[in-house]
Amino acid sequence: MRNIFLAIIILAITALSLSCQKDKSIDYRQEMRDFVVKISENAKSQNPAFQIIAQNGVDLISSNEKSDGQLSSEYISAIDGQGQEDLFFGYVKDDKATPRQTTEYLKSYLSRLREAGKTVLTTDYCSSAENIASSQQQNQSAGFVSFQATSRNLDIIPETPIQNENSDDITNLGQVKNFLYLINPENFPTKHDFIEAVCATNYDLVIMDLFLNEEEISTNEIEQLHKKANGGKRMVIAYMSIGEAEDYRYYWQAEWKRGNPSWLDKENPKWKGNYKVKYWNSEWQAIIFDYLTRIINAGFDGVYLDIIDAFEYYEG
Repeated sequence: MRNIFLAIIILAITALSLSCQKDKSIDYRQEMRDFVVKISENAKSQNPAFQIIAQNGVDLISSNEKSDGQLSSEYISAIDGQGQEDLFFGYVKDDKATPRQTTEYLKSYLSRLREAGKTVLTTDYCSSAENIASSQQQNQSAGFVSFQATSRNLDIIPETPIQNENSDDITNLGQVKNFLYLINPENFPTKHDFIEAVCATNYDLVIMDLFLNEEEISTNEIEQLHKKANGGKRMVIAYMSIGEAEDYRYYWQAEWKRGNPSWLDKENPKWKGNYKVKYWNSEWQAIIFDYLTRIINAGFDGVYLDIIDAFEYYEG
């Protein structure tokens, strides 16, 4: 009996090991590049002015995984901007300076994107007045547009004065001087409360969700959000995760679990209800394209693609 039990354990361990092995036939980075290119082509075929912004995974811009390597031209052409979290604060812990080596590594890529004419939006997670000021100064010196998030959940509008506040009409990413990253509406009792709070600000650009407390936003509501309190026009960008599936989204089906459907993978231990996906799978991509069309039809100016760095999970 003990030998049988031992054999079962060995088989289980072997199966787990095999399931975790990298599939060497798949170029995970290129698959993500290709996915983003498809998203961009799909979106711009519906609205040529629609903006594509990729968050994190900045090393995808280089075809040889080095910041001074040859740029992946097709991928670079597919995106209009690049988002980056934790550049100066928050990489190890919120309100703590990011290790200098990490900052310099990320900046080496982000600077090349700036040189290529792409707008760089950075989000530092810091709350002390000293660190907020430091983040603003360092980002501005580097030519990046920054947001200092005082909550990792991105669920509040900071009380910090808006950097480079203005009443200009903002019609493209190159004109953006500041932005608000507010994708979690749970602190706002109703959709109306959320819209009213954002409309009372003068941010040039707002990154938000298509759904506010499970209610899909309307084109009329997006039109309201396009107006700053001072009368200027702003851009409104929709957040969308493409490297993980979220069990609170409209597309989620109750019977889904890891391995069913085949592209659904392990739950993210840091974010309950978020599941890794085999993002190169056509069924998953079809879900994202449907989601994208909803965003475009709602009247958003662009999309903010998150979990671009999902390739790191599969590379092991």
